[in-house]
This record gives sequence, structure tokens and C-alpha cells, in this order.
Amino acid sequence: MHRRIESYEQALEFLYSRVNFERQSSHQFTVGDFKLDRMRQLLRRLGDPHLAIPSIHVAGTKGKGSTSAMIASILTASGRRTGLFTSPHISAFEERLTVDGRPPAADEFVSLVNAVAEVVVELDELPGNLGPTYFEIATALGWLYFARSQAEVVVLEVGMGGRLDSTNLCRPAVCVITSISRDHTRQLGSHVEQIAAEKAGIIKPQVPVVSGVLDPGARQVVERVSREQQSPLFQLGREFTCEYYPGGDVTQSEEIGREPDAEGIDRFDVQTSRQSWRGLPLRLMGEHQSRNAALAISVVERLREQSWTISDSAVWLGLDRVRWAGRIEVLARQPTVIVDGAHNWAAIAALVETLDRRFRARRRILVFAASRDKDVAGMLRLLLPRFDTVILTAFHNNPRNLPADELARLARSLSTRYVHLAADTTSAWKLAKRLAGPPDLICVTGSFFIAAELREQILDQTRGNSPPGMASAALTVERDSATIPAGPTQVDERE
Repeated sequence: MHRRIESYEQALEFLYSRVNFERQSSHQFTVGDFKLDRMRQLLRRLGDPHLAIPSIHVAGTKGKGSTSAMIASILTASGRRTGLFTSPHISAFEERLTVDGRPPAADEFVSLVNAVAEVVVELDELPGNLGPTYFEIATALGWLYFARSQAEVVVLEVGMGGRLDSTNLCRPAVCVITSISRDHTRQLGSHVEQIAAEKAGIIKPQVPVVSGVLDPGARQVVERVSREQQSPLFQLGREFTCEYYPGGDVTQSEEIGREPDAEGIDRFDVQTSRQSWRGLPLRLMGEHQSRNAALAISVVERLREQSWTISDSAVWLGLDRVRWAGRIEVLARQPTVIVDGAHNWAAIAALVETLDRRFRARRRILVFAASRDKDVAGMLRLLLPRFDTVILTAFHNNPRNLPADELARLARSLSTRYVHLAADTTSAWKLAKRLAGPPDLICVTGSFFIAAELREQILDQTRGNSPPGMASAALTVERDSATIPAGPTQVDERE
């Protein structure tokens, strides 16, 4: 029997007591641990809220959170009540489920958890190996919140893989696959074609697919699955293309207390068979984000083909208003402080490319921590030559952390350069501040976990030195002619 939850803290305690694959090393679980039957039963007992709301389903190795955020921002700007489900969170669990950018209030969150917990307890008592997991419960909470909030559409980010992910019971209007590269190899396979097959598992019969997949082998898999499902396929580089135009030096163009001028931000063009989109604003920095934004534009065109009314001005406004914490996020100036949740080789490569293009600094200081089940050597090979000072540490908010001394041994096997060791992220941040002067740059990266652990601490200590819109996790999104609070920002991709 479910014991009623009375407070926000008790609600979190219930959630964190569940099996949580986000906090387990990859060797502790396999794809066999993910079963849609559990999720199907859970949603059925909640009234199948996922069947009543159309969705945009977004999978991919990297970029799926950013792409989801852009699509949701555009849909909100078009006047639709839009749900957004993402993972993981940075500051608070309920950041994962928002409607027009608003997460549930504390009392509403308690009510949602009570409703789901009652069903979870029932399912726990059924014969079987495993009751609903943390992520499955999170997905159910999202759907229940969207239904109660009368959302008209939901943008749904896949947690891991796609085929057996708990989000894969939705009824999408469009399916999106952002990119495919090697990650979660124990669960999804060691070859990119195996990973592609798992992610292409979100493709539904005759539902249009928008793909940003560039790897030839993975691309062939997406094409094959789309043919088998008779799903129209729109691929970056074939049905639509994009061109990226980097803005000026960020350290010069975004002065403290001033928004960047029109020429200071990144912009991009998209060419489709239907329209030429020119000079669109790109608030999430980097050429990789222009590709994610191009996917969002293609999604808009697929929805228009289904008689959805989305104006060009809503596209511009949605793109201009989107913010996404933990993605090359500038938190302070003098020195410039960047937090990025990159946790695989491809994401680190995008980070390094953007730093080279957009940030001028006298010296670069790296604060790095990583999960033990990631390609840490691959990330360090890219990072070590690009920074003047390297501080290695370990986050403590997740047991998957790689201890700092092990990280140092790995770094020394790759390079003869000197590295600093810090026992914890707070010590690492203090050391970075001591070593950095006003013209320098500090970059915190390697994992969403270190991004989450240090982000609020950095903001608290640099409030008076933060660029506009960065000092608070809150932001605004315009819907029609009104300006509404959009709630906490979040990060893309579940590690």
C-alpha cells in the first residue's frame, strides 16, 4: 500500500529510491534491463496520457536536448501549449518536465508523484524481476503533468538509445534523429550501425523522419528502417542544407550589462525544397548547433505539411528566445567562465572547435572530471593540447565518477605535460580562480555531473560579473504578444 507523500522532499526521496541507471556504471546493466512492458503497464494504469497528445520524438547521440529545446521554443512561440521532456536535470528534478517552459510548482509536483507512486507500488507487487525504474517514473510524471496542464503537443527527448527507451510509447507527428556516434557501447553496441539500429527504433510507420545523421554506415541504417516503415525521410545534406555564420569574438561582443548586438551572435541559413531561410539567429553557440537548428526548421516544415500553423515569425522568435544550460554556457566575464556538459568525443570536438572560433583568451584553463564508463582517453587527447593549464578533479554527486588520481594517471599516459589535481570540484574551482586573470578563460567540462555540481556555485560567486541572462536559471519565452516566465533551463542528453 502506498504511503502518501506529504512534501517535496519526500517526493524526491521516493524518486531517488528507485533503480536509477543514470547513477550506475554501464557494466551494471545491459539493454535487456530496459523493457517497454513495464512502461506500458505504468501508463495504462495512469489512463494512457501519452496517447492523447501528439509528440515530436527526438533521439541521437548528441544534440537531442538542444534540438528539443529549439523545437519546443518555436512551438510555444507559435501559440501552442507545449510540453518538453528532457534529461538529465541540473538544479532540480522538475526541470525535466515543463509546459511552455514552466516546471510544476512544489505542491503540484507532490501531487504528480503521489499519483504515479500509487501505481508504482501496485506494479512492484506483481511477479517479475524489476519494478518501474527512476527514468520510467520520470517519463510517466512528464506525461501526467502534460495531460493535467492540457498541453497541445509534447517534445520528447529520448533518454538512451530509442527502441526500448521509456519514451518510445508516444504517438509522434515527427521523429527526429540528430546524430549517431559511439556512446553507451555496452548497452547499444560497439559499432555505429548497431547504435543506429537502436536509435532508429523510434521510427514509426508512415511518420516523417528528420535526420541529421552524417556517418555513412549509420545513415544507411536510418534509410533502411525508414523504407521498411514507409516513413518519409528528410536528411541533412540531401533534402535540406545549412550554412553557419559565426558571430564575433564572444569575449568582446557580449560585454557585461549589455546584450550582444545583432552582428555579435551566430547566425545560419537553411535551404529546403520549400523555402530559403536566411540569417536566422542561433543563440546556442557553435556550428554543431546550426545543424541542430536546421533539424528544428525541417520539423517545422513537416508539421506545416500536416496543417499545423507555424508562422515564419514564430520560428525566428522561438530560435531567438531559446536558452539551454550546460551547453557552452557563458557564466561570467573577466575571466570568461564556460560550463559545458560534453561527455563524449564528438561533443568535446564541438566544444574545442567553438572555443577556437568564438573565444579569444590570453590563457585557457581546463577544469575536467568524467564518468568512469566514458571514452575519457579520447576526450583528453582532444583537450590536453588546447589548454595552457589543466585541473583534474572528480564530481561527487554520482558514483560513476572517475577518481582524480586515476584521471591523472590516464592523462600522464597521454602527455608529458604537468596537470593539477584537486580532490573535489569546489577545490578545483577555487584553484582555477586563483590561476586565472581577467583576460583568461576557464572551461568546466567532461560530464553533465560536473556541470551540475559547479554551475550554481559559479553563478553564486560571480553574480555581478555574469553576462545578461546568465545570472539566473530563469528565462522568458514570448508566446503571441505576452511574455511569460519559461522556468529553469536544462541540459541536453542523458549521460
